[in-house]
Amino acid sequence: MASEEVKQSLKLFIVLSRANKAINECTNQFFQDNGLNPTEFAVLELLYHKGRQPLQKIGSKILLASGSITYVIDKLEKRGYLVRVSCPSDRRITYAEITDEGAKFMDELFPKHEQQLHELTNALSSEEKDQAIKLLKKLGLSIKDLSY
Repeated sequence: MASEEVKQSLKLFIVLSRANKAINECTNQFFQDNGLNPTEFAVLELLYHKGRQPLQKIGSKILLASGSITYVIDKLEKRGYLVRVSCPSDRRITYAEITDEGAKFMDELFPKHEQQLHELTNALSSEEKDQAIKLLKKLGLSIKDLSY
């Protein structure tokens, strides 16, 4: 029979998973309603907030396998939201850069995304959100130290 602490850990996992699933379903629907998938949004959001990025680094920054990045970049480029820019000093490097059209699209979309996330997490007070952030960060950082 599992100890109470072990059962509590399992319950925490289930609750975290369900909360994550609920938030992801809502945000994914929002992206879909706006003609994007979550990965396309993540790439646009990265370029929108951080500026031009080497194609080779985008996957790790948005936690995506590098093979999928080319496909996503192609789709966003066809829609006019980003362009590829060659590095003048190193021919091996190509950057993705958001276009004016892409920035205008994100100027409209990102505030709505932020508002939706605010509404989705509004069941928690500001203090509870701070506490959750602190605790989940502590949990995530502690897991990096474990090896399985």
